[in-house]
Amino acid sequence: MANHQSALKRIRQNAKNAARNKGNLSRIRTFLRKFEETLASGKREAAIEAFRQVQSEIQRGVRKGVLHTNTARRKVARLHTCVKALGT
Repeated sequence: MANHQSALKRIRQNAKNAARNKGNLSRIRTFLRKFEETLASGKREAAIEAFRQVQSEIQRGVRKGVLHTNTARRKVARLHTCVKALGT
């Protein structure tokens, strides 16, 4: 257990930030699930709209520091590939 005030404060900050990051990741996963459900329905226009929403949420995660930039780009690229495949 930490004995210094600065270490105790850091523990409190880490717990608070971890809770915030967990909420942000949960929000992103929710949008991903909605996108996958829309994609499975086969409706192209709805899938494009869901893709825009999930892309926005992923970028929001990058801004908040929850996701690494390259991770977000990779996820968006893979989702975009799924949307393109739906159009053919």
